[in-house]
This record gives sequence, structure tokens and C-alpha cells, in this order.
Amino acid sequence: MEKSVELKSHAKSSVFEKEQVCVVETEEKVKYFIMTGFAIILLLSSFLFNHPSEIVQGFLDIVVSPSILVSDYMVIGNVGASFFNAGILMLLSIYLAYKNKVNMNGPIMAAAFTVAGFALFGKNIFNIWPVIIGVYLRSLYAKEKFSKFILPALFGTALGPLVSQVSFGYDLGHIPAILLGCAIGVSAGFLLPPLANHFIKFHQGFNLYNIGFTCGIVGMLFMAFFRSFDLENPATLIVAEGFNKTFTIYLSLFFGIMLIAGFFSNNRSFKRYSWVLKHSGRLVSDFVSLNGFGLSLINMALLGYLSMGYVLIVGGELNGPIIGGIFTIVGFGAFGKHTKNVLPLFLGVYLASLFQIWDANSTGALLAALFGTTLAPIAGAYGWSFGIIAGIVHMTMVMNVGFLHGGMNLYNNGFSGGFVAAILTPLFDSLNRFKGDAES
Repeated sequence: MEKSVELKSHAKSSVFEKEQVCVVETEEKVKYFIMTGFAIILLLSSFLFNHPSEIVQGFLDIVVSPSILVSDYMVIGNVGASFFNAGILMLLSIYLAYKNKVNMNGPIMAAAFTVAGFALFGKNIFNIWPVIIGVYLRSLYAKEKFSKFILPALFGTALGPLVSQVSFGYDLGHIPAILLGCAIGVSAGFLLPPLANHFIKFHQGFNLYNIGFTCGIVGMLFMAFFRSFDLENPATLIVAEGFNKTFTIYLSLFFGIMLIAGFFSNNRSFKRYSWVLKHSGRLVSDFVSLNGFGLSLINMALLGYLSMGYVLIVGGELNGPIIGGIFTIVGFGAFGKHTKNVLPLFLGVYLASLFQIWDANSTGALLAALFGTTLAPIAGAYGWSFGIIAGIVHMTMVMNVGFLHGGMNLYNNGFSGGFVAAILTPLFDSLNRFKGDAES
């Protein structure tokens, strides 16, 4: 009798577990479907801006460009080709995650939107693959599944310009240069995972762009070798102008769709958004796991509107790099950033521009404000005043570190953010302890 009861209990347990697995699988399919939808919107919207033949030609121009910072693909190719490139690369990112059976969680969503954003100014269908292959070879060397290395592979494509500049920027001969560029990209990708795991200790998780910091170190290493052979990168600032009205409408609609998707995914409600705001954002803060997919989408959409609003309020231009910055913030709305912890960084960078040599609406200052939100966990953990200080310091730092990697690392703000976090957080800890000692 007891054995019969045990068998029935085991059967019920097995049925329950199967039902739970089915529910999880269904939820993951919905997440992948929605994320794929955003990528398809980017891809198809390219045809709103240019004729297919123009997109093809612009796409080819993008592929063979050196792509070092800051190279706006809307100028190098055209607007349609840029969005086509963004859509293709975002779809590839999602496919790689799906193929390797990775859950559509906060880090993957952040990676997909970051890749899409930088596909507007630095990443393309050619220069990302050597880095991804290098990371894949590292997974084989470590005898681990590639799924464990998917984030370094996707975020590591920040080193795309390393491939493109060697292939097309140094006049080394077409075939030899391309082969050398690909070999260097594979080597860089192979180096990334162990370095990324190590460097997170450097900034204690207060720099969300940890791979960006790692890529800065790797880019600095290779740039030092290049300079020893008298190979230097030109200072590059290619940006589009005059698209504010068009892109304001476009992005407003895009984030509106995202907000609606979040509303329905959150049981047709905006409730419990305050839950998201309670997190500091310090690595690793997966908002999808902590608060749900729907609330993450809502947060992402609100961050999109907030970021775009900042650019327009200070009189900036919406172009490839700036939209790339906005998309990156949006992506990290699922992985550490929310409206409460990014605002102090915006304010800090803006205040810095009032007494420093950079205008608030210049491309460099806007990129510092947008990508400087990599330090959002500082504001989340220590408070607004400390976040403002971090923004001011970051503005100063980021304008000076780009020379070290020669524009080879697209995540220059992540590189700077690592140093800023490493410098400030011990100081902030000491101030907090001093305050606590005084009160006691």
C-alpha cells in the first residue's frame, strides 16, 4: 500500500515537473519572439530610409571601412544600410544565444541591443566574426560549452575595429591585411574570457561594461605593438547631422512598441515598477530574473525615452553613435540600469560640461553622458550625490583614455568606467565608514 502511494506521489511529481518545464519553455519562446521582433523592426525599417540598391552599396561600404572610433555608418554608408546592419547583427546575436540554448535573460538582452547599437558605428558583418571565433576557440580549449562564453563573445565584438583597421586601414595589401586582421581578431577573442573574469575584481562590479574595460586593455596591448611598427590610427570623428526630427519620431515609435510589449508581458499592468528602482544595479543584476521580462521591457522603454530626451534637451544630434548609446542604455535596462540610477550620471556629465572645455551637446560629451551610465551602480549603491561625482570624474577620464587603444575598442566609456569605479569606490567606502564612525 505504501509503495503504491509512493508511486502515485512520484507520478504526480513527474507530471508537475514536466508542466513546469513546458511553462518555462513557453516563456522563453515568447521572450525570443519579442526580441526577434525588435531586430526585424530595425532590419525592415532600413527600407524606409533608402532604396534597396542604395542599402546594398552602403552595406558594402560599411564592411570595408576601418571602423575605428568614431565612425558613423550613416555617413560611411547611409541611414538605411546602418539600420540594416544593426538588424542583421542583432538577429545573429539572438540566434547564437538560441542555438546554444541560453535563456533570454537580462545579460543576453543587454548584449543583443548593445550589438545592435554599435552596428550603427563600428561593428559589421565582417569584423565581429574573428572575435566570436576566438572566444569559441577559448571555449574548446577550456573544454566548456560555448553557452558559458556567449557574453564575452557578443560583448567582445567591441574589438571589431581591431579587425577592420588592420584589414583596411594600414595599406598592408588586400589579402595579407585581411588575413592578418582576422588572425589578430581571433587572438583577441581568445584572450578575452579569462581577462574579463579577472578584471571584474578591479572595479568590484560597479562598471557595468566589464567587457568594455577588458577590451580596452586588449586594444591597448595590440595598439602598443602597432605603434612599435610605426602604425598609428588617425583621429576620427565622422558623424551625421540633421536627422533629429526623423529619428525622434522613429525612436518614439520604437520605444512605444517596447512599452506596449512590456505592458502586456507584465499582465497588462505597469505595477511594481518601483521594484526595479530598488536595485543598485551592481554586477550581476539580472532584472529579468529578479523582476520579470515585462517590467524589464517597461524599464528599457522608459530609459530609451529618458536618454533621447537628454540628447534633445541639451541640443545634441541624433545620429549613429548617439542612437547606439541610447540602444545600449536600453539593453542594459534589463541588466543593471534604471531611470533612478542613470539620472545622476547624466547630471554629473552635464555639470562637468559647464566648467570644462567640452560643450554638453558635442558628440564626445553626449557619448560620455550616455555610455557613462556604465557607472549607474555607483549612484544606485551610494546615492545621487556620489553618482553625480562619478559622472563628473568620468567626463574627465573618458576624454583622455581613447589614445591608449587608438579607437580599437568601441566601448571606450567602459574602459574609462573601469578606472573611475576602481578609483572612486574605495574612496566612497572610506567616506561612508567615516560618516558611520562619526555618528556612532
